Amino acid sequence: MAEENEFEPRLGRMRSGGGKRARKYLGRVLAAANLAGGGALGFGSRKSGFTGSRIGRGAGVGRVLAARGSRSAYSARRVVVKASLVRLAGKGASGAVAHLRYLQRDGATREGAPGALYGAETDVADGKAFHVRCADDRHQFRFIVSAEDGAEYDDLKPLTRRLMTRVEEDLGTKLDWVAVDHFNTGHPHTHIVVRGKDHLGADLIIARDYLTTGMRERASELVELDLGPRTTHDIEAGLRTEVEQERLTSLDRAMLREAGEDRIVTAAGGDAFAQALRAGRLAKLRQLGLAEPVGGARWQLGEGMEDTLRGLGERGDIIRTMQREIGRAGLSRAPADQAIYRPAAANAAPLLGQIVARGLADEHADRHYLLVDATDGRTHYVVIGKGAELEAVPQGAIVHITPVRAEIREVDRTIVAVAAANGGRYDVEAHLKVDPGATEAFAGTHVRRLEAIRRLTGGAARDAAGLWTIGEDHLDRVAAYEARLAQDRPVAVEILSTRPLAALVEADAATWLDRGLVADWPETARDAGFGSALRDAQERRRQWLIAQDLAEVDEGVTRYRAGLLATLQRRELLRVAGALADETGLTFTEAMPGSRIEGALRRRVDLVSGRFALVEQSRDFTLVPWRPVLERQIGKPVSGILRGDGVNWTLGRTRGGPVIE
Repeated sequence: MAEENEFEPRLGRMRSGGGKRARKYLGRVLAAANLAGGGALGFGSRKSGFTGSRIGRGAGVGRVLAARGSRSAYSARRVVVKASLVRLAGKGASGAVAHLRYLQRDGATREGAPGALYGAETDVADGKAFHVRCADDRHQFRFIVSAEDGAEYDDLKPLTRRLMTRVEEDLGTKLDWVAVDHFNTGHPHTHIVVRGKDHLGADLIIARDYLTTGMRERASELVELDLGPRTTHDIEAGLRTEVEQERLTSLDRAMLREAGEDRIVTAAGGDAFAQALRAGRLAKLRQLGLAEPVGGARWQLGEGMEDTLRGLGERGDIIRTMQREIGRAGLSRAPADQAIYRPAAANAAPLLGQIVARGLADEHADRHYLLVDATDGRTHYVVIGKGAELEAVPQGAIVHITPVRAEIREVDRTIVAVAAANGGRYDVEAHLKVDPGATEAFAGTHVRRLEAIRRLTGGAARDAAGLWTIGEDHLDRVAAYEARLAQDRPVAVEILSTRPLAALVEADAATWLDRGLVADWPETARDAGFGSALRDAQERRRQWLIAQDLAEVDEGVTRYRAGLLATLQRRELLRVAGALADETGLTFTEAMPGSRIEGALRRRVDLVSGRFALVEQSRDFTLVPWRPVLERQIGKPVSGILRGDGVNWTLGRTRGGPVIE
């Protein structure tokens, strides 16, 4: 008997690969695929657009779970699951590290301790090891799982592990994940970060239905198994608590769905309990100025009621966050001295102060906040936008914060004017014709502006020759671009000192305090909070400078030695350079104004006097003022000329010659 692996091929006649037979076979394949895909290829009688809902793991399970409409919305245990997919390219990788760090810091336990990472099999997971495993991942998934009855659990870890086991079964793959439990809000919840790889090392793609509905249903099932269905008493108790809450509730949503264009609802209808709930809620809304009776049992809901209630809910969360962080920092602030910074307000003024804390304002969108103890004696909650927009700064750092205005700039109006004079087209050549006094470099800034707007909003189109088509709605697109930027980065944060105020008083270096004393800043600090601390630090710094023979008092006026800042900066520079020389075995060469700087850029050196770049040659090195543009040049050869307080760097070449920064 022949082996099972043996076979004898029987060749038929040679046939052409094309022609009618091939077309017939292709048609059969397409018809079969169309039948299997339910018309997804566009053939057949059913018409449906491509939605992508069937792509990814868990598509079938997700559709089944999403179709569950029979379970009562009141009796089921409610669980909120927020899911997001985060790409790790560019700043995403560093942002992922910062995100996990802030999750651990903000994840306070019931005892007030910072949260701890855990995984499927360990109560203490290694965050650094997790990031190493994520190094080559294209993306990662982030989930926030919040059970309405989460407070019933003494420990959320078992629930999270059972949920992730169920998710693995649904997706048909093992998952690499870490989690942090948060007990610092009214509803305990869990943050779960999942690698974007399956058990085979391929990119993990999860079906949309499973992300939006399936995971929530699985979590709800588990909570219901643990705690049982909600009883009538539980449901009624939950609805009663909503009556007096200053946030958007299920009672409000029901009334908004019922209201017509005139926004009229009735307090009557339903059983006595439902009527009592609605009457009580409408009375509360009237206190908030969000509803008014219009006769009988009819009420009119206020315009913008939904947004106002959401804002009130957010304000309550912010106040609780501020109180927690102020207490953690050991400060004491009256409620009147706790403020929420509104950069979009017309009267928003800049803030000068010291960072008390940094955390997540919106954990799902990765929006961060700073808590700033300012010179006005108040502690301000400042939303700074995307976490990757601001480098890591230590607690106690001194910052200057200004609101970012979403405004159309003069450069945008210039582009429109040049295009209007050139048939709706813009390029550098057209710009120079309209404005002969402009330089090519100046016109180039307009091109970079167009590139930035196009990348974010799909604005002006550019052809292969570099000619831009400027539409009549260009300024509207610019306004949308600026609004988008302001949302991601509502404030500009300037780091004045990475050292806290107390460390500057006797620092043998050019400090931020010295710059203020020499410039004779006006005394605008209030004698409370950071304002009081700043006044005290300024006075102690004056006394230190006098003791160092760097200042003197003449007829009650403090006079500072000429070149005070340069003297203090050189002292620190030489001291640090000596330590670096011992570390590297190279000789330090002090750079003089006008000298040429050449060598390999090794790293940034942070001093009290400022940031410096370490440029190394074969046998020696020098320290020169740092600029942010150098971040991309570390490890590369650089050259430039030291002029005043900076270096004119030659960092690369373009078709037109070297790029000077």
